[in-house]
Amino acid sequence: MASDRRHIRRSRQISPRARGSFLRLLRVPVPTFVDSISAPFVLQLGFFTYYTVAMGEVNPSGPVPIDSVFIYRPDKRLELWRFAFYMFLHAGWLHLLFNLGVQVVVGLPLEMVHGSLRIAAVYMAGVLAGSLGTSVFDTDVYLVGASGGVYALLAAHLANVLLNYNNMEFGIVRLIGIFVIASADVGFAIYDRYAAEQMGPPVSYVAHLTGALAGLTIGLLVLKNFEQRLHEQLLWWVALGVYAACTIFAIMYNLMHPDYP
Repeated sequence: MASDRRHIRRSRQISPRARGSFLRLLRVPVPTFVDSISAPFVLQLGFFTYYTVAMGEVNPSGPVPIDSVFIYRPDKRLELWRFAFYMFLHAGWLHLLFNLGVQVVVGLPLEMVHGSLRIAAVYMAGVLAGSLGTSVFDTDVYLVGASGGVYALLAAHLANVLLNYNNMEFGIVRLIGIFVIASADVGFAIYDRYAAEQMGPPVSYVAHLTGALAGLTIGLLVLKNFEQRLHEQLLWWVALGVYAACTIFAIMYNLMHPDYP
């Protein structure tokens, strides 16, 4: 009987190897998207609800809160917070739903692999690039929406594939899916700008393109590279140079042309 009890006690003990495996499992980082994905999600939804109630209407493409202190306006460029805070406003529920959906579907997988801080850097770089690019190339429009950040996330997937293609499955399929989503949205933005009846100030689509450029370059800079090669180090420096040059040019352009439009 005593030997049976000793056998039972030994069988209940966890071996050192199993204990080590369990502790390693506990140290695996749990994906947290509170900072870079869910925080903008909640704020954008809250701002849209507030302005919908305040303006007393809602439709797929409006209303645009033109008088908001957060909207980017070319005649109020000295109010620097507008270059970032415009991302909380949207031109209608269709615009809002697309941006929220892409942020979750595209941003969450990136964040699970690369972490919140890296994806937050990509997202905010796209937001700032969207407003800076619009201030240079589309100088007479107002800007709302998180499309700069959203397209930065889309382009960051391309950066991820370029950096880690040999370590991922279905890389080409991912790129095709991203291309389809981006093409559809850019096409709609161009149609809404030039073909659809304008119900208010024109809304820029340049933010989509400059946000994507920021997402690609910053993605190459900050995303994890699990198997770095020599040519990828060169790519890192090229990305840094492109982003820095574009950002400095946009800032200098605004400083040298304070009176437009």
